[in-house]
Amino acid sequence: VGCDRSKNLVDICGEKNVQAFVCDALSVPIHSGSCDACISIAVIHHFSTAERRAAAIRELARLLRPGGTALVYVWAMEQEYKNHKSKYLKEKNGSKDKEEINTAATQGPLSDQMPNNSSQDSARSGRLLNDSKDKGCDADSRLPVHTNRTSFHSQDLLVPWHLKGDTGKKGESVNTASFAAGCKELPELSSVFHRYYHVFCEGELEAVCRSLDCVRVLKSYYDQGNWCVVLEKL
Repeated sequence: VGCDRSKNLVDICGEKNVQAFVCDALSVPIHSGSCDACISIAVIHHFSTAERRAAAIRELARLLRPGGTALVYVWAMEQEYKNHKSKYLKEKNGSKDKEEINTAATQGPLSDQMPNNSSQDSARSGRLLNDSKDKGCDADSRLPVHTNRTSFHSQDLLVPWHLKGDTGKKGESVNTASFAAGCKELPELSSVFHRYYHVFCEGELEAVCRSLDCVRVLKSYYDQGNWCVVLEKL
């Protein structure tokens, strides 16, 4: 059984005969202690505070039966680790996006970003941020915009997300509506959205898990630009 914040993505699961429902990761409508195992892949790094990130892990633990296990993946600050670059850094601008994604071997964002042109992205990002400023946003609170396929220079940032249009042909881009749940009006297809990320430093995810009294860390490791933990419900 899967769950997601986006109704349109959950509808796609239904079309593929996969059981899924819409919910918030901080409040999952499943009975406590009813799951043998849970996975959270490329989700918790989207929560904007340390308290919410810890709460998301605690909610995973609530769902587990005693002795049940959970696997958590988050994006790593260290995209180059032990002298090896992650797949994210190795992917060159202009490379063809993969239609499918193996979460155990690659980054969450790789499946939903188009390859970018740095100068074009920077210009477009600047326009969008200036628009936000004009609408009354506090300029001092703005986050840095990341350049795709490069190392991170901040733990809290915005990653450009290129909206892909519906080509109407099998195997090509997905309908934009399925990636814009909650948007009342879709912008032009060339628009770039910005997704918030908190990228985790080495030891940070494990430290958050160890701060909770409901789980113990069975394993902690690095995998292709992600920090990962396997937890057990106490």
